[in-house]
Amino acid sequence: MNTVTIEQLEENLSNKKSLTFVYLYTPLCGTCKLASKMLEVIEAMEPSLEILSLNINHAPSFAQKWKIESVPCLYVFQNGLGVERVYAFHSVAHVFETIKPYLNKIKS
Repeated sequence: MNTVTIEQLEENLSNKKSLTFVYLYTPLCGTCKLASKMLEVIEAMEPSLEILSLNINHAPSFAQKWKIESVPCLYVFQNGLGVERVYAFHSVAHVFETIKPYLNKIKS
């Protein structure tokens, strides 16, 4: 995962890349650490996937603007617009199946 600042993330989203995956976390969140490991496994399985990570403690305005309810959260942006939030990190397989339709768009 590529850790970014709020400025870098906003610039990335304003460029309206077709798909952007953003992992939102806080450093003291135990569930976030587990979710991070799951996402690293998925990134290793899918070399075309790039996930940006943002410490939400440094970006409260982002959390408010995009209505982040809790962390960990994997937010999928398409053309600069939020299209899906993943809050449930039950397993690697569960997260992978949730984002798989978007991965197919990256590959095509």
